Amino acid sequence: MENTSRTVIERMLNGQRMFFAELRTRDIDFRIRQLKKFRSAILKYETKIAEALWLDLHKSAEEAYLTEISVTLRELDCHIKHLKQWAKPQTIVTPIQLFLSKSAIIYEPLGVALIIAPWNYPFQLLMNSLVGAISSGCCAVLKASPYAPATAKVMEEMIMEIFPENYIGFTQGNREVNQILLEQRFDIIFFTGSPDLGKKVMKAASEHLTPVVLELGGKSPCIVDKDANPTIAAKRIAWGKTINAGQTCIAPDYLFIHHSVKEQFVEKYRKAITDMFGADAKQSNYYARIVNRKAMERLKKLMQHGDIIFGGEIDENNKYIAPTLIDNVKPEYPIMQEEIFGPVLPIMTFDDIKQVTDYVNTHEKPLAFYYFGNNRAAKKILSETTSGGGCINDTLMHIVNHNLPFGGTGNSGMGKYHGKESFLAFSNKRSIVTSPIWFDLAMKYAPFKNFGRIRKIL
Repeated sequence: MENTSRTVIERMLNGQRMFFAELRTRDIDFRIRQLKKFRSAILKYETKIAEALWLDLHKSAEEAYLTEISVTLRELDCHIKHLKQWAKPQTIVTPIQLFLSKSAIIYEPLGVALIIAPWNYPFQLLMNSLVGAISSGCCAVLKASPYAPATAKVMEEMIMEIFPENYIGFTQGNREVNQILLEQRFDIIFFTGSPDLGKKVMKAASEHLTPVVLELGGKSPCIVDKDANPTIAAKRIAWGKTINAGQTCIAPDYLFIHHSVKEQFVEKYRKAITDMFGADAKQSNYYARIVNRKAMERLKKLMQHGDIIFGGEIDENNKYIAPTLIDNVKPEYPIMQEEIFGPVLPIMTFDDIKQVTDYVNTHEKPLAFYYFGNNRAAKKILSETTSGGGCINDTLMHIVNHNLPFGGTGNSGMGKYHGKESFLAFSNKRSIVTSPIWFDLAMKYAPFKNFGRIRKIL
């Protein structure tokens, strides 16, 4: 993939600033037309998108639709349906000290956005963010990941077909291109990736005081308590850990399981994997591959500590790592020091739930939090921990509801999106007070006559 040059990037950015200044994107009907055009294009390119995802990540057509295409289509449907209501000025209660004035919030686009997406969900994470930019009335420069080149090429073809470059532009290339982009002044940067890269994005944004939305990752805990249903827990955790071969920012990263249900859970986990992928997951068309050899090497090193009790097979030529359980894991092992981003699940046992909350609370705030057990215990553990989001007796499913804001906290990110939150992420909430000219409150002017009365009002 050829790198987009600095000259092209600067030309694209200048063109978008000029187009944004024409105020055409502020028109709500214009935005809705672009969203509908976007939706039609995805349907037209659906087969090409699925084929590209197979080439890049060995995703089946079914998984490509469920986790990438349909998510973006539903996001578009949500914005097309609700945008007019979201964009209406919001009347706000006015206090007595602003007697006869009216207060409102109006929503205006921030301007020109930079959206940088990763390789693990290369279509969804770039296109879903773009929905919010279009919905809010922004222009946008898009940057795809070079590690999913087939999908990046298809997305560029689609975007160039439906949008002019001075409205929505597309860039390609490695981190040198990222660096060129981050040197420019944008009105908002929306970045999805690792916490380490998120820090670099935030540092670059600070040079221009550019607001950022950082959708990062981290080590999301999964807890199976003594009264959990082992069959359901194993099935749902196995699904959440193996979709996209575990290369999901909200995948269960490590498992804390009560010692009394551990043996039964492991047995049910084996069965769940076999039910989904057969006796040999490598032969399944529904099991994805690790993105590249560099990621394979990293995962192999993480698998060297602890005892592999299920899976563990590696085929470097096919970028395959089997669904794997690792037992007897200690907190100081490398696999517990970084986000795994693969189909490998380390297991630690507990007797007292306080062991779990103490561990979670002494580490970075996770993007997701999963608990399997009864609802009463779930409420208690939620009140004693924090995360960007999560599920009770399930995994990943909180990302499906477009009415729920999605995002991290602390090391796992800042800012939210999906549904209305995507519209808000790219919007400036502008506070306006409108005062009548036929009435003027004399008490607010120097020399502040009757100040005693003013004090009682304030």
